[in-house]
Amino acid sequence: MYTIGIDLGGTNIVASVVDDKYSIVATSKTPTAMPRTPEEIFDDIARVSAEAVEKAGLTMDDIDSIGLGTPGTVNADGVIEYANNLNFDHVPAKDMIVERLGDKPVFIENDANCAALGEAYAGCGNGAKDFVAITLGTGVGSGIIVDGKIVSGVNHAGGECGHMVIIYDGEDCTCGRKGCWEAYASATALIRQTQKAMEEYPESVMHELAAEEGKVSGRTAFDAMRRGDIAGIKVVDRYIKYISCGLINIVNALQPEIICIGGGICNEGETLLRPLRRYVEAERYSVYSKFQTKIVKAQLGNDAGIIGAAILGRV
Repeated sequence: MYTIGIDLGGTNIVASVVDDKYSIVATSKTPTAMPRTPEEIFDDIARVSAEAVEKAGLTMDDIDSIGLGTPGTVNADGVIEYANNLNFDHVPAKDMIVERLGDKPVFIENDANCAALGEAYAGCGNGAKDFVAITLGTGVGSGIIVDGKIVSGVNHAGGECGHMVIIYDGEDCTCGRKGCWEAYASATALIRQTQKAMEEYPESVMHELAAEEGKVSGRTAFDAMRRGDIAGIKVVDRYIKYISCGLINIVNALQPEIICIGGGICNEGETLLRPLRRYVEAERYSVYSKFQTKIVKAQLGNDAGIIGAAILGRV
């Protein structure tokens, strides 16, 4: 069995052929090159998909289904109702793919949900049926898998853990609310917290580290912490507490088998995960339960969304 997985992003369009063992056989990609019309973008989606099939030594007759992971909100009819970074408003994605690639089963999902599905079945989830994926990036992306299925809610916009409030009337969030988890736990938030600490601690080694790198990044505070810098230690400890607050809420609400952490920040590995586990274990509601949700690092990187899109029709 071969399926096509497509990752439609604001920077690149990537299509891969995925086999029945969830392995990528061949890939093709092209810049998204925004701003463009949906028609132009879906022309390129069809082109890179066909190129990936050709690279795999297959034809479209060998393809069982096509899956697309996209930013924004997707409804049950395969319409991308809204994706702000693509300027999409009620784009009939499923129909546009069928028009260009033939009458194959087509499945469309939010990209974070696809990434969660990919990690659950082919990555760190190891087939876990109750699984949550969290991505700490520009925002806080999330996908929820319950009983092996994506949780998208009645309006297909569910699973947005990044926009649960952890501090009432707190920091402004890009969604319009105040105090969202994303406003405190994203990589963007970490950079903002680091910059604020640098202003408060002009003697901090973070100034030196940022100058060497040419910018303040998500690594700046962690690198400073490892050098014993007081300001760096304070930033990292507070940031990890913000992440843990959201994780504890998820554990208490869903009790998943596994929560995986992705995004660039997860490259800190056990420096990040070990204290997160301690906070969650200490504050979870089910404190006396023998079973504890495992908190692990994501494994598939950028391939998670593609693999997840490819297997939308299989689960």
